[in-house]
Amino acid sequence: MSTSIRQITASQTWPLRHEVMWPDMPLDYVKLPNDEEGIHYGLFVGEQLTSVVSLFADDQEAQFRKLATAVGAQGNGYGTMLLSHLMKETQALSIDRVWCNARIDKTSFYHKFGLKETARTFIKNRQSYVVMEKLISH
Repeated sequence: MSTSIRQITASQTWPLRHEVMWPDMPLDYVKLPNDEEGIHYGLFVGEQLTSVVSLFADDQEAQFRKLATAVGAQGNGYGTMLLSHLMKETQALSIDRVWCNARIDKTSFYHKFGLKETARTFIKNRQSYVVMEKLISH
């Protein structure tokens, strides 16, 4: 089945974010206060929204947040395709630094995209995170 990546609305990301990241929390837990300011991308398999990620740019920096792939579709490379697309988009936006709050157990995934751990770590809702970043030279 064919895949496509396109921009979507913030509200279209919420069901997947909820299902994958925080299924035991209320839906509002996955909504970000600045969601309407972000650029949201969805990977579709056929017409089924299968993976989502959100990008928030501020001058020459951008944070991507809430990368989520449907549970039954994980392991098929959809998250990799979507994040590869997002990284190309950051270059088009002349971003100098891309960063994310990565779950500690997912850092090896982000290494594939050139992101490196920083010294900043934190715990949110019993989940351990590290800030990862990639500096981009133009």
